[in-house]
Amino acid sequence: MSHMFVPGPVDVAPEVLAAQTKPMIPHRSKDFEAIFKSTEERAKKIFYTESRVFQGSHSGSGMQEAGIRNFVEESVLSCINGSFSQRWNDVAIANGKQADKIEVEYGEAITPDMLRDALKKKHYEAVTIVHNETSTGVENPLKELCHVVHETSPDTLILVDAVSSLAGVKIEMDALGIDFLMTSSQKCFALPPGLALAGTSDRAMAKAATVKNRGWYFDLVLMEKHRLKDSTPMTPAMSLIYALDVQLDRILAEGLDKRFARHAAMSKYMQDWAIAHGMEPLAKEPYRSKTVVTIKNEHKWDISALNKFLQTKDMRIANGYGKIKDLTYRVATMGETQLADVKALTEAMEEFMKQA
Repeated sequence: MSHMFVPGPVDVAPEVLAAQTKPMIPHRSKDFEAIFKSTEERAKKIFYTESRVFQGSHSGSGMQEAGIRNFVEESVLSCINGSFSQRWNDVAIANGKQADKIEVEYGEAITPDMLRDALKKKHYEAVTIVHNETSTGVENPLKELCHVVHETSPDTLILVDAVSSLAGVKIEMDALGIDFLMTSSQKCFALPPGLALAGTSDRAMAKAATVKNRGWYFDLVLMEKHRLKDSTPMTPAMSLIYALDVQLDRILAEGLDKRFARHAAMSKYMQDWAIAHGMEPLAKEPYRSKTVVTIKNEHKWDISALNKFLQTKDMRIANGYGKIKDLTYRVATMGETQLADVKALTEAMEEFMKQA
């Protein structure tokens, strides 16, 4: 079996792929509504929330747009430490919002002091945080950042992108007081691309009801009216919901704590291997991601040549992203991947090193 160590799309289990071949049924039928309600109820366990979880037929970037359009009338603060946190800022600007930013170098984390200083200078309706920056392999200190917002600006909504970490890392939405926690299907959930899930608090929904021009496709107030009837305003990606239905059972059967420990062990192994072979992870301790390891290309490898070699063994890694392409490479340790798979990858990389 081929194995992709890229941070999405990831490998999907055969039985999850097969679930997509189930026959179509009317999406307004009781049969489909029962599945849709069930997937939300089980997803809540992974989000650690008693609130709602929206299931959208689009990429995670769509949920970034939903967060901006629904919860921000005018002003938002973006915490930027990589390409995807920058994207949320770009989305805010594209939607005509006043988007200020805290920005650090790629490889650095947003610190609580930075956020506290910014919130003391100006009031914002919302702050956007990327929990796990997929481009740099940095996991921001989410618990501490949420605490700062609650302490410094209690009515500011906390919007969190956990696209490359949720279902691989424990994020307790309700306990942390997160208002909007969004993710995508094609990373730690190990599903095909095309679904986005977003846990959303009651106070966020109350705010959304006051915001004008929320749009239509991403209008969470409209989605909520339909969600309460176990449905969606528009036709959902039914085949992907079938796949989600099967995968949620598989994730919960593995056990969440066991799953989180597996992800942490795989990333630690990859980081330790890189260090032992003269290549530092871009992220510093204690901010190293548990789901994607971004490694400095200190041996100046031709990453495309490395991938051509790995593909002869049915493996593939990812080049660096954006402005750190070729300067870094990325190894995803997420989804269906097991520690034995990561060990097989490092053995193959050692073979490449001998001939490079």
